[in-house]
Amino acid sequence: MAGSCFHALRLRRSKSKPLPVPSTSKTKLNSDMDNLERKRFDSLESWSMILDSENVETWEPSKEDQEEWTADLSQLFIGNKFASGAHSRIYRGIYKQRAVAVKMVRIPNQNEETRSLLEQQFKSEVALLSRLFHPNIVQFIAACRKPPVYCIITEYMSQGTLRMYLNKKEPYSLSTETILRLALDISRGMEYLHSQGVIHRDLKSNNLLLNDEMRVKVADFGTSCLETQCQETKGNKGTYRWMAPEMIKEKTYTRKVDVYSFGIVLWELTTALLPFQGMTPVQAAFAVAEKGMGYCFFTNYMALESLLT
Repeated sequence: MAGSCFHALRLRRSKSKPLPVPSTSKTKLNSDMDNLERKRFDSLESWSMILDSENVETWEPSKEDQEEWTADLSQLFIGNKFASGAHSRIYRGIYKQRAVAVKMVRIPNQNEETRSLLEQQFKSEVALLSRLFHPNIVQFIAACRKPPVYCIITEYMSQGTLRMYLNKKEPYSLSTETILRLALDISRGMEYLHSQGVIHRDLKSNNLLLNDEMRVKVADFGTSCLETQCQETKGNKGTYRWMAPEMIKEKTYTRKVDVYSFGIVLWELTTALLPFQGMTPVQAAFAVAEKGMGYCFFTNYMALESLLT
């Protein structure tokens, strides 16, 4: 049952209206960019002026992809930072007069292992995103790399992450209608991802983005992999609070690890709380791997399924 839950969620709500495919116009600003924002961005320096782009090294999976996906840095303008990670920063920007999000990853030269890992994650994310087309998958636009900085340009999701949205809500305050709408958006995106043979491996509320219409799109494919190749990677991937026990224990796993993570996200939707609140990530991992605590979250998943029947 778990392996097919994304498909089941979609079938049981077959009467719901399909989501519109996001516009791919390259000449029109997104609706969230008003005139004031536009003037502010017009005064910024272009990306090619921030980093000398004369010798920009672009990622080249193929000649065809190079022509289609190579970023024209002279058309990229950088705005304010709105998110950050251990090695990355995400900025608002404009690319060819379109509002975008720019993920910049700085590759350290000192640590060979970290550098190799980050380079591989960058290549994997671009390779997957450039081939995924679905209303519930964040839209890839372009990418480039000029060591030590790599960048990935995607559509701008104005309402931030699902976790940010839930942080503003009182516990158990989301209506059933809202929970179902958000859950179905996630399940549609994940059903499509699995149909392409891809395991996300880091499905969590921080990697689920919301647009102006409060529709969800799956994002951040840095640790994703093709299901036929996932076992070739060493070490566990993802984030402990959402990670399936077989991944924590570094055992053989399948796409069902995403289903486990989806169950955790469903618990977040129904409670608006952080999973394993009060525990450190390592404590959460131990609780899941050794105490079996993670599967208690699936009581919420089963309750949600009963509402869909």
